[in-house]
Amino acid sequence: MTLKALDPPTQALIALAAAIATGDETAIEARCADCAARAVPPIWIDELMLQSVLVLGWPRALTAARVWRQSGPGSAGAVRSEDGSDYGRVAEWLERGERVCAEVYGDTYAALRRNVRQLHPDLEAGMIVEGYGRILGRPGLDQPRRELCSVAQIAVLGARRQLRAHLSGALNVGASAAAVQQTLDLARPHLKEEEWSTASTVWERVRP
Repeated sequence: MTLKALDPPTQALIALAAAIATGDETAIEARCADCAARAVPPIWIDELMLQSVLVLGWPRALTAARVWRQSGPGSAGAVRSEDGSDYGRVAEWLERGERVCAEVYGDTYAALRRNVRQLHPDLEAGMIVEGYGRILGRPGLDQPRRELCSVAQIAVLGARRQLRAHLSGALNVGASAAAVQQTLDLARPHLKEEEWSTASTVWERVRP
C-alpha cells in the first residue's frame, strides 16, 4: 500500500497518537472528539490503543483507552481485528513478526535483530513475537498508518535514534515523504522549539 498524503481521518488519527504520547487527558479527549467528527474508523483507534503500549508503555496506553471508551464511538466497546489473547498462535506471530519487522527496517533488519539480541535475547524475542507479530502485524490498520502513528509518538517522546529508524520505516512501508512531513507537523504542537529542531534535523537526514 502507498500513502501519498494524509486524508482528514488519518490526520485525526495521527493527531490522537501524538496526544496520547503527552499523557494529557484533556488533549486526548479533544482528539478523540475530533476523530469522531472526522469519521475515523473505530477499528483504527482500537489498533492505535494497542500499539501505543509498545511505544509509550502501559500507563499512557491505558489512560488513552479509558478516555476513548468514555467518549463517542469508543463507548460501544472494543472493535477487534483478531483475537490477540490466543497464545496458541505464537508460531504464527513469530512468522508474521519477522515479515513485518523486515518490511519496516528493510536493509537494516539483520543489524537490528543482531543489536537487540546483544542487548538481551528476550528483548529480541519480545520485539518480534509480541511487538511485530501479535500487535503491529494485526489487520485493522495498514502498515503506513501504523508507522506514521509511531513516528508521531516517538517525536513527542524525543527518542532521536528510534525516530530515525521509524521515519525510514514509514518510507519503507509505503508512506510518502509528504505524508511523513505532515505527520511531523501534526506532532509539532507538542514539541518545544529545540525538540522540533532535533526532529527536523533527523528527518532531513532520512528524507529521500
